[in-house]
Amino acid sequence: MLFIEYPKCSTCQKAGKWLEAQGAEFERRNIVEDNPTKEELKAWHQMSGLPLKRFFNTSGMKYKELQLKDRLPKMSEEEQYELLATDGMLVKRPLLIGEDFAIPGFKEKEWSEKIR
Repeated sequence: MLFIEYPKCSTCQKAGKWLEAQGAEFERRNIVEDNPTKEELKAWHQMSGLPLKRFFNTSGMKYKELQLKDRLPKMSEEEQYELLATDGMLVKRPLLIGEDFAIPGFKEKEWSEKIR
């Protein structure tokens, strides 16, 4: 599994510790140093079955600074993927990616269903 995190994020730290406690094998990736590409985001979004908006860090400063709450509904999916690929701080984290799933954000129940 791929665990995409922002190491300074407390939720990411909690999720990483939780994964370790489960004995899960995973690779860590810093979302700021190695931002997901447009192609990765598109594939993960399709795997997740979730609305694309769930991949945006809606509580982040960058999201608010760019006034995305108002802009996103007017943007095409393609434009949204391109925007997400420009800055890791726009992407909801942590992200857990498996062979057949992608989960943005840490919800213990959702994660435990997928890694068992």
